[in-house]
Amino acid sequence: MLPWSVDLAGRIDQQVITSELLRGNPLGDPFERPLHVYLPPGYDDEPERRYPCVYVIQGYTGQLDMWYNRSPFRQTYPEAADALFANGTPPVILVFVDAWTSYGGSQFVDSPGTGRYHSYLCDEVVPYVDARYRTLATREHRAIAGKSSGGFGAMITPMLRPDLFGALATHAGDSLYEYCYVPEFPQVVRTLRQWGGDIGKWWDDFRRRPSMTKPGDDTALSTLGVAACFSADEDGTPRLPFDTLTGELIPQVWQRWLDLDPVRMVPRHAEAIRSLRAVWIDAGTRDEFFLDVGAEAFHRAVKAAGLPEQATHFELFDAGHFGVDYRYPLALDWLARRIQP
Repeated sequence: MLPWSVDLAGRIDQQVITSELLRGNPLGDPFERPLHVYLPPGYDDEPERRYPCVYVIQGYTGQLDMWYNRSPFRQTYPEAADALFANGTPPVILVFVDAWTSYGGSQFVDSPGTGRYHSYLCDEVVPYVDARYRTLATREHRAIAGKSSGGFGAMITPMLRPDLFGALATHAGDSLYEYCYVPEFPQVVRTLRQWGGDIGKWWDDFRRRPSMTKPGDDTALSTLGVAACFSADEDGTPRLPFDTLTGELIPQVWQRWLDLDPVRMVPRHAEAIRSLRAVWIDAGTRDEFFLDVGAEAFHRAVKAAGLPEQATHFELFDAGHFGVDYRYPLALDWLARRIQP
């Protein structure tokens, strides 16, 4: 594997989208966002041909430029995807969506704590792409894929907007919250002791110094960020779902998190689940956040909702949560073959 970039068979358009829905967001984050659109080989040579789309979203703290980060002996995801299409995978347009916030992520939901990122994705990004590129602009030919928090976004978006998305791929997506989130809560309690249990004081300190330089920064950040997405007050104040001194769950706040657990959402959106053309679910059997357990539960839930087995790919593989980017092209090839006309 060459340790530098290669010429693509397709090409990437780097756009900037001006979002009216993110204008004036509560964190003051940019409302002009980068949007990268990969066009497969042949796109410029066949001006009448239209293509399915796969929207690609990132995990927590992910930012669009990170798709081009290079790991030893591995292609970047755009390069790996391009190699698929250059070697026979049916072509699709890939849309790389930015939904970063000052807390590190938006969970791709609408929240008074972060902004209207679900609506931004569905009601601004999708129409923007369809208006500017030769897409097959129907749900049957539109999929969404992501890992971790991006996997969560990929699970919930077709449930909430089945009019737009007819397929998904989730890699170790956040799910079954009693296992993936609750184990971190007592860690946050320990971290906040030096701030008297006040996560706002921790946040002020975190922003004044190099990030991730104190023990517990990672769990405090992700917990605060998810609280801003899932359980913020109407004025935007994040509410943690546990007492920061004792760790005891606060039932009414915790329930707001559970209402957005993909496993628990499936029965409420069973009709949307049954309508999907393709659902890829995978996770590593040593996932540090037990998202392999969540993947198993989500798989069982979609089967119980009536999704045909032939529309599903479920796989647990020997790995942890990190370094599994080699799985993305596998799911992309599988999706691309199922959302073709």
